[in-house]
Amino acid sequence: MKNYIFFDLDGTLTDSQPGIYDSLRVMLGHFGIEKTDEEMIPFIGPALWESLPKYCGFSHEMCLEAVKVFREHYTTAGIYNNRLYDGVVEMLETLKAAGKHIILATGKPEEQACTVVNHFGIAKYFEFLGGSSLDHSRCKKGQVIAHAMKNLGLSEKDCSRIIMVGDRENDINGAHQNGLEVCAVLYGYGSREEFESHGADYIVETVSDLTNFLLTL
Repeated sequence: MKNYIFFDLDGTLTDSQPGIYDSLRVMLGHFGIEKTDEEMIPFIGPALWESLPKYCGFSHEMCLEAVKVFREHYTTAGIYNNRLYDGVVEMLETLKAAGKHIILATGKPEEQACTVVNHFGIAKYFEFLGGSSLDHSRCKKGQVIAHAMKNLGLSEKDCSRIIMVGDRENDINGAHQNGLEVCAVLYGYGSREEFESHGADYIVETVSDLTNFLLTL
């Protein structure tokens, strides 16, 4: 039985794209860079410390400046340009009532993740809120998942009891690095092609489908 469910946040529980795009435009504009909405899709999910070198060729020093600019805008405005996907509250209530342990494992900085779940009134459903660290020592999804497992007293022998739910390749890769199965959701920002090419164990289309699937585990 899989009774620990690790949820990603952006693109899995919330549609945060508008606020993230606003802050990305401010950050990229600071460096004289323009990107279309389609070109910014890869930035949703992974931490900026991963995506900026990969997609913009930024050095460590440039990343420091870019992250500072992004956070200044995002924490005051972008973070609230966000919404819960329809059915998420009902899903969390149903899973909690079924005895599932609900955990947050997001690439978003932990402080920002706490702000979001408190803003939407869903913090009460989570037993642990795991995110990246502001000093970027914990920024990859695999590190966040390992951090959550350690804080919950879970080890390799417990992997069969855990499933990761996310919407991007970093969720899949990070979970597999920790020996976990992954359910990828198509209502988020990833595609079926992305999920299949990175070896998602399960793929669902809607929040309702996800709820029903998780109840069978």
